[in-house]
Amino acid sequence: MIDALNYIRLGHCDVVVTGGSEAAVTIAGMGGFNAMHALSTRNDNPESASRPFDAERDGFVLGEGAGAIVLEEYEHAVARGAKIYAEVVGGGLSSDAHHMTAPHPEGVGVIAVMKNCLENAGLKPEEVDHINTHGTSTPLGDVAELKAISEVFGEHAKNININSTKSMTGHLLGAAGAIEAIASILAMEHGVIPPTINHSVVDENINPDLNLTLNKAQKRDVKVAMSNTFGFGGHNACVAFKKIV
Repeated sequence: MIDALNYIRLGHCDVVVTGGSEAAVTIAGMGGFNAMHALSTRNDNPESASRPFDAERDGFVLGEGAGAIVLEEYEHAVARGAKIYAEVVGGGLSSDAHHMTAPHPEGVGVIAVMKNCLENAGLKPEEVDHINTHGTSTPLGDVAELKAISEVFGEHAKNININSTKSMTGHLLGAAGAIEAIASILAMEHGVIPPTINHSVVDENINPDLNLTLNKAQKRDVKVAMSNTFGFGGHNACVAFKKIV
């Protein structure tokens, strides 16, 4: 999506269809992640196994899906009467290369990617209303990401609606970035933040002042939203969207 944005910014394209898809629920896909001890083992209660930010989370639940977004130069979209859902205002990339599967415990790469995104988008931290986190329901990753959010946004972090839609979809791997970007955009359009479901036990390692949109959707007028997407090996992406008014 960031590449698509830059193609349009540089004048190389007027319209780009961007997105992602994944269908990894196979013997090889499940076996590989299981061998890395990345998956939840809550097999007796699978519908609640994906529980980002919960103290009893134990790994991600593998999902499948696909999503696509049409990015278009604004005047081009207006000229053809297109329905415009939001403006993509910027994106950031980073890599911490800390470990093949574990993030840096202090969220160094996550801090960098969100700062890069804000700078690229010309946004101040206090302008952000909503962050759709990477939030995979892993013991290390969730804490590191929330630490990074507190570091980047300071006191404003407690005013942001933070959520993880992976609590409902599972980890969609290559489709996660596109689908979670779509969720962020629709949250702006409808004024409703999707919840982080399956939360029951407070994690003492997580800042209690953060609004994690737990278990129930929350109404909010979202003017600026961000979506985080990370991958094994420490490569990170963040995209920012602004409501069209």
